[in-house]
Amino acid sequence: MTRSRSESAAKRTAKVGLFIALAMIFSYIEAILPFNFGVPGVKLGVANIVVVVALYRLKLPETAAVSFVRIFLIWLLFGNILSLVYSFSGGVLSLVGMIICKRLKLSVVGVSIVGGVLHNVGQLTAAALILRSTALTYYLPVLLVAGLVTGFVIGAAAFIVLRALSNYNEQ
Repeated sequence: MTRSRSESAAKRTAKVGLFIALAMIFSYIEAILPFNFGVPGVKLGVANIVVVVALYRLKLPETAAVSFVRIFLIWLLFGNILSLVYSFSGGVLSLVGMIICKRLKLSVVGVSIVGGVLHNVGQLTAAALILRSTALTYYLPVLLVAGLVTGFVIGAAAFIVLRALSNYNEQ
């Protein structure tokens, strides 16, 4: 392996580590701050700003690593097995949907909205399967609206970050 290739790999690894650390910090802040939307289980998901930015700035495997390593580490620090299942289910569905929408050339905000909605659908589906109850589907309209609103806010923030990063020339 040449020196420049190993430096490039080291640089990419450091970038992924920084994205994961930033996503974890955002997750932690959101966990300790009492920001209540008045709807059980609904939160802004500020760590998803990092995932959306990663989707546009990193390779897909690296973006998946940022998303799933953050979910796993936050679970280890603060969660239980059900929180891992719900977060992972929402995270997988959200990321797949965002990847597809990005390839379809949706805007950053559109990609984020799809991610927010699908994250809630993934979590609700996991809960319905675990609890073996379709009664949870009555909660779907609320979660769809919440995903739309939070996805818009996260997407707008990610767009601003991406625009600022586009002015940054890596050395």
